[in-house]
Amino acid sequence: MAEATLSILGGFALTDTTGGDCAPAGAKPRALLAALALAPDGRLGHDQIAALLWSDRAAPQARDSLKHALAGLRRVLDPLAPGLLDSDRHSVRLDLTRLAVDAVAFQRLATAEDETVGAEGLALYRGDLLDGIAVRDPAFDDWLRQGRLEFRAMAETLAARLMTSAEARGDAEATRSAAMRLLALDPLREDAARALMRLHAAQGERAAALRLCAELRDRLAEEVQTEPDGDTVALEAEIRTGAGRAPGAAAPYPPLPDRPSIAVLPFANLSGDPDQDYFADGIVEEIITALSRIRWLFVIARSSSFTYRGRAIDVKQIAREQGVRYVLEGSLRRAADQVRITARLVDAGTGLQLWADGFDGVMSDIFDLQGRITARVVGEIAPRIEEAEIDRATQKPTARLDAYDYYLRGLSSVHLWTRDGNATAIAMFGEAVKRDPDFAAAYGMAVRCHSQRKACGWVTDPAAEKRAVRDLAARAIATGGGDAVALATAGLGLAFVCGDIGGGGSLIARGLELNPNLAMAWGFSGWINAWAGRPEEAIADLSRAIRLSPHDPHAATTHGAMACTHFFAGRDEEAVHWAESSIRLRPSYQVAHCILAAALARSGRVKDARQVVERLRLSDPGLRITTLLEAYPFQRPRDAARLRDGLAVAGLPE
Repeated sequence: MAEATLSILGGFALTDTTGGDCAPAGAKPRALLAALALAPDGRLGHDQIAALLWSDRAAPQARDSLKHALAGLRRVLDPLAPGLLDSDRHSVRLDLTRLAVDAVAFQRLATAEDETVGAEGLALYRGDLLDGIAVRDPAFDDWLRQGRLEFRAMAETLAARLMTSAEARGDAEATRSAAMRLLALDPLREDAARALMRLHAAQGERAAALRLCAELRDRLAEEVQTEPDGDTVALEAEIRTGAGRAPGAAAPYPPLPDRPSIAVLPFANLSGDPDQDYFADGIVEEIITALSRIRWLFVIARSSSFTYRGRAIDVKQIAREQGVRYVLEGSLRRAADQVRITARLVDAGTGLQLWADGFDGVMSDIFDLQGRITARVVGEIAPRIEEAEIDRATQKPTARLDAYDYYLRGLSSVHLWTRDGNATAIAMFGEAVKRDPDFAAAYGMAVRCHSQRKACGWVTDPAAEKRAVRDLAARAIATGGGDAVALATAGLGLAFVCGDIGGGGSLIARGLELNPNLAMAWGFSGWINAWAGRPEEAIADLSRAIRLSPHDPHAATTHGAMACTHFFAGRDEEAVHWAESSIRLRPSYQVAHCILAAALARSGRVKDARQVVERLRLSDPGLRITTLLEAYPFQRPRDAARLRDGLAVAGLPE
């Protein structure tokens, strides 16, 4: 049970269990408490805090200011709940299990699949984050501005979802409440105004509906110099005349393509300087170009996307007009040489925000900055779209599956990293290519299944595995010369399963030329360099893979490759760290256990190493050092010798 309550949406309040006010004095202690409450696990490093709240001071003065701020907070928090705030030499942590935070609860409820908690979540959003607090530090101002944008966007998305759902089930009161809340958050939301207009019209209040539309038209003209969109104008005409199609009936729009589809809108320039439009437009053009390289994604051309510049239109309306399921929108703010980009990806079918993030940079090299932002955005949103499509495909009736849906079901199964899931994935990719023999990515992902089988020790007939991989890889190459996924996955299979490091590496490199933002290809390239004995190149590739897709479902393999690379470079502690991380992500990943055992043994922790080997042999009693070394295409004899020696000390039989 919470021992205190922190409210930071719509102002700041800290109360005890009786409701008594316990708020610390001063803006910076309050800001620090809020930043800790919103940090992962409630923890921030000393340097992070100093850079956030005392960015204009030298390091010694910033540390001294932090020390005083922490002392002041402890004086407030310790009487409430001793130990609620803890710190060590490097970081400060707020125990969120003992503190109820409205913003944390709002985030959880706003993104919950259970719609019944949505209204409860929306009630928690009482206003902007830390409304009324003025810290006057440029770094904190940027953090607060971004936080306010994200929480407001989350509240808008939640209100829109509640409104759409309530209107669909005919709940007039819930529709009215959600629509009015949405208009309070954004007075230019035409979908909310239309919902209220339809309510008025259904109740015979035509004058009220038309008055609401007139007020909306005035706001649009005054604030963004535009007219209401086509749906609003058509609804107004229907209400005015009482004839034609029913209020709110859908206009004819392009059908959704048979693959995921996205429109990238012009990023809003919030700098107050029209001369900065070129920079925002350049980023959007690069994102559109990069997304267009992804063969499974349908991307609306720039000429269509840019017709929405300066127009306040609901993303659902844009998606309907363009015939897409996803919309990426964002904003740019520049001050002197500093620039901040924010972006968010919305599933227009549900109104849910799938992803949002901010990016900071310096304008000293504009082209480098554009490239880095593009790589980050594309690397983040492509996996989010893929996850959403997998979820949608697995909910479809089996009788209606086509090639792409079978492909998505295969992806869902291969992400499970189980023997049964692997077998199902191979079968699903097989069904996909039966329906579309030119489906290159499906051939490539089937190759990846065989790579997964070998990595987890599930292979019973190595010769048959090699034949299958060579056949599937040849088909992937023949049908997918322009498909980065097909080339990269085929390349990994040839290198790992068949031992063709040169040929496999060449295919992966071709895949990266086609799509330099494909995280999995960078991960595969990291493995190639690790096996070839190029540790620094491997670490660079693997770091890029992690940066492009930090929540990748196959991240265990990337972390395992990091462990392997550091081990062969003689950095045993780093190898232990990455191996343990890989195992946490994927307990069945055999090679991570082997590297962990060898690294522990070589660093003198023989007892721990032997415990790892004991667990390994419980799952695979026949595992031997010789068979393990034969399974991996290590190119340097000294790397194989180092692994052999470590595993021998750890107790794995020869």
